[in-house]
Amino acid sequence: MLYIIPTPIGNLEDITLRAIRILGEVDGILAEDTRVTAKLLKHLEIQCPIMSHHKNNEHSTLDRVIHRLNSGETLALVSDAGTPGISDPGFLLVRRCVEEDIPVETLPGPTAFVPALVNSGLPCERFHFEGFLPHKKGRQTAIARLAEIEVTFVLYESPHRIIKSLRQLAEACGEDRRASVSRELSKMFEETARGTLVELADYFEERGVKGEFVVVVAGKQ
Repeated sequence: MLYIIPTPIGNLEDITLRAIRILGEVDGILAEDTRVTAKLLKHLEIQCPIMSHHKNNEHSTLDRVIHRLNSGETLALVSDAGTPGISDPGFLLVRRCVEEDIPVETLPGPTAFVPALVNSGLPCERFHFEGFLPHKKGRQTAIARLAEIEVTFVLYESPHRIIKSLRQLAEACGEDRRASVSRELSKMFEETARGTLVELADYFEERGVKGEFVVVVAGKQ
């Protein structure tokens, strides 16, 4: 059995009782960053072997993980924060497990875009999740495509590119397009700013940028 276990995106209280129980029962934990996971396990007072499994080594470790699962072990996959597979490693392993008829169970739990979307005040009965924009190749094409979407769309962005992204989105979508930017969700300095794309770019340019960002943009009307 492979368990996909979401972990807190900030506040360590945001982990389910079921997740804690399973992390204490599995034979091993596959972690995006073993140091981050070790800190979480120490906080939860759980002792369990941890194996590195991230985007740079998931192809090379895949066969070894599948062999362990086929040998009868039960493993858990975690990312540094949030739900594995959502802009984090996980897809390749889950697909291989499905191909090998290895049971997979994904627990509900933290992910950054859901609270940011609901908190935005923008329509969220239907939405498009884009994840991270390409850094270079295909970036302008992706932004142009998003500008034409008629439902609310959601992006992840780093502090190094947030202002650039907001400016580029304003240029493609129009300066008056409504949006919301959330950062440091569930942490001490959590913040959600709302306004037009231009207003938000100006705001964060003046205020400075720290933390990880979720950008929610209204659909084309």
